[in-house]
Amino acid sequence: MSFKPLHDRVLVERLESEEKTPGGIIIPDTAKEKPMEGKVLAVGTGAIDDCGKIRPLDVKVGDRILFGKWSGTEVKLDGQDYIVMKESDIMGILA
Repeated sequence: MSFKPLHDRVLVERLESEEKTPGGIIIPDTAKEKPMEGKVLAVGTGAIDDCGKIRPLDVKVGDRILFGKWSGTEVKLDGQDYIVMKESDIMGILA
């Protein structure tokens, strides 16, 4: 895949959620919510501030992140589903 996000946008692969609850109950596909955790696959060059300077992004390729349920735009590249979102849609980086 050859995709480079522009400015402060990030390409994210959604990570699948668990199929069982901690108590051992199996969750059917129809009852699952979309996971809000993902892996950063590509980042843009950064946001442009009021002075015209580029501010680099805080996230980098390989980071595991949390994002809002309705964040970003879902896209399909090479048959795979991804999300393109702005850095401001990202809530935080998982350690």
